[in-house]
Formats: sequence, structure tokens, C-alpha cells
Amino acid sequence: MMCGMEKPSSGKVTRFSRVSWPLGLGGSLQGSLTGVENSRFVARIYGAPSRDVVEFVRSFSELGKAVDLPVRTYSAGMRARLTFAISMALQFRCYLIDELTAVGDPRFRQKCQETFAARREIADVIIVSHQLQTIRAFADSAAVLHQGKLLFFEDVAEAISFYNQMP
Repeated sequence: MMCGMEKPSSGKVTRFSRVSWPLGLGGSLQGSLTGVENSRFVARIYGAPSRDVVEFVRSFSELGKAVDLPVRTYSAGMRARLTFAISMALQFRCYLIDELTAVGDPRFRQKCQETFAARREIADVIIVSHQLQTIRAFADSAAVLHQGKLLFFEDVAEAISFYNQMP
């Protein structure tokens, strides 16, 4: 709902800044389009210069000639590279992440981490995760969903303690 992919069953969600789709969401890629065509499509939706997005995706994803092939021919790792590259090609004020995952070989994972760290310097990040080490590493504050209510904690350690004590 935060990024507009789902509508609320009641009420409304108002965004006052540019919010990403959940990073790593490969389901939004069209399999019959090439990596370049998917990049152009997303650029148009977000009003970004297609040429800049495609250039970034070609360079960052390291897919080589495969970026000109239909996405349905990609391995899961190739799709993840393309999705992450498209996500980083666009500037958002807030990035949404559902379970942070790393893809590719160690060198490419390091490249992703460095690029995402640079984005975190200028944008907010909302991470949904059951991995407490991820929350400790990335969060300044935390919220816990408990019995249908979202409980906010300024202190991450308090949120983790509450989470660990839940039945």
C-alpha cells in the first residue's frame, strides 16, 4: 500500500514523497520484454530520462548482451541483477525493502551494498524483516506488528526485546 501496488480495503494512503516499489520485487518485470525494454518502461512510468536509466542498467547490472534478450530467458540471478539495477537507476525519497537479500557473486554483492549505502545517505529506508541482525544493522527506529497493531519504538533494542518476548 505504501508504494501504491495495493489499494487499502478502507481509508487511504497518502504519500508526500517519491516511494520505491519493494526492492527485489522481480514480479513487476515483463518476461517478453528485454532488460532494456523493461528499463525504458519503468523510466517512463517514473518520468526519468530513459537513456540515463538504460545506460545505468547496462553498466550496473553487468548482464552484457543478455540485457537485450527477453527477461523470460534470464536465470533468477540475472533477474535479480536487472531488478536491483533498475531500482538504483531511479532516485527515490524512500526505499521499501521486504527482507533484504544479496544477489550475485561476492564482488557484485559488495557493489550493490556500496550503491545502496550511498542511496541511504540521501533517502529514507523502510525494511520489513524477521532477521534481527538486518534490523540492527540498518534501522534507527523500529516498529513491531503485534495483534493487528503497529507498535513504534524509537530505540531499536527495545523493539527487538519486545519482539523476542512475544508469544
